Amino acid sequence: MMDISLLTFGLVAFATVATPGPTVLLALTNGSRFGMMRAGAGIVGAGLSDLVLITAAALGLGAILATSAFWFSVVKMVGVIYLAWLGIQMLRSTNDLGDATGTAVRGQNAGTPMRLFRKSFLVAATNPKGYIFFAAFLPQFIDLGAPLLGQYVTLALVFVAIDLAVMTAYAAVGVNAMRFLRDRGAMVLERGCGFVMLALAGGLALYRRG
Repeated sequence: MMDISLLTFGLVAFATVATPGPTVLLALTNGSRFGMMRAGAGIVGAGLSDLVLITAAALGLGAILATSAFWFSVVKMVGVIYLAWLGIQMLRSTNDLGDATGTAVRGQNAGTPMRLFRKSFLVAATNPKGYIFFAAFLPQFIDLGAPLLGQYVTLALVFVAIDLAVMTAYAAVGVNAMRFLRDRGAMVLERGCGFVMLALAGGLALYRRG
């Protein structure tokens, strides 16, 4: 794979990851609500979901979702329900927020590392658009005349590295927002993200295979 091709892949990957979406909203709210240390668990979950999506695309699952109306609808509805559930949870948030410095304070139960990891992982893993995106995106940078495994591993590592860096930046923005806005402002931020999450759920519900 030529360096220029890998650079192009990285630029497109950055634009894709940096565009606000469910995982970005979670990184932002996790940073503001629970601090950088615990938000890191959600960031790792987002990175692992990338590996799952890329592996699925390499194995042909994305192509199956792109051609099978039944399985596309099944995965889509799971994603819609999960996004809507997350949005409702954000809208029901209270002033019991975590400390942005990462110190254990109020709101611990909702912000355990495992729960934050699971939320960020599932929000991507249950979205059929992700599988279809990678199924269409990755082959553009694959040389069929060369061994495929090494190429997919390289692309996966580049994409995950970019995703982790971008999610960390968004979480840091959330932490700084907490320092300026305090509890009430952070609650407003989370509820705003909740409305956006519901809108994304609605958009996914209306999404049709291209």
